[in-house]
Amino acid sequence: MTITTVGLDADDTLWHNETLFRLTHKRFTELLSPHCDAATLEAKLAETERRNLRLYGYGVKGFTLSMIETAMEMTDGAVATSVIREVLAVGREMLTEPVEPLPGVDLALAQLSERYRLVLITKGDLLHQEQKLAASGLGDLFVAVEIVSEKDADTYRRVFARHGSGPEQAAMAGNSMKSDILPALAAGCWGALIPYPLVWAHEAAEAPVDHARYVELGSIADLPAWVDGVAG
Repeated sequence: MTITTVGLDADDTLWHNETLFRLTHKRFTELLSPHCDAATLEAKLAETERRNLRLYGYGVKGFTLSMIETAMEMTDGAVATSVIREVLAVGREMLTEPVEPLPGVDLALAQLSERYRLVLITKGDLLHQEQKLAASGLGDLFVAVEIVSEKDADTYRRVFARHGSGPEQAAMAGNSMKSDILPALAAGCWGALIPYPLVWAHEAAEAPVDHARYVELGSIADLPAWVDGVAG
């Protein structure tokens, strides 16, 4: 079996992301603690985020708007200006957070890039994702970068037809079962799950059972050897 192209997710595959969101969630619940308990607030924020994804897409900016909307709804519009100001401040902090590749990423990508075309395939805000990639120092290892509004089977078919030799000769690696693995497998790709300790609720999904093209790896350090094995 020939593999010519390897697709990689960005957030929580190449660098930390969900950890930062969890810390911001904690700060948000502390700000709204005089108005409601943490569990109720988290449920309302998740509902608001889910509703707003089709309008704002993925990323920090949409998340910040959802926090503001949630704060207004949970206080019947009486949320203090100081709270809104603080929410905006934490959103800006998230956008300027330093980016450092996760352990093993640099070496794994360097090894893969010697033998395969690497394509970054990520969701989120265009400007912020471009900034994070530039800050990571990994940009030169990729032959192409695709920042998409959604990851579905058609997305993977289109991306790997454009930058590779089709999905059947491509492998996709990432931390999200829902976005990185299941739709890639449906498109005909190979799929390698690289788990991250935290999983965003919107990205949770069950793993495929006995799928010949799917594997779960211990870390990204295992990716080059697995792709080499598949490629034969």
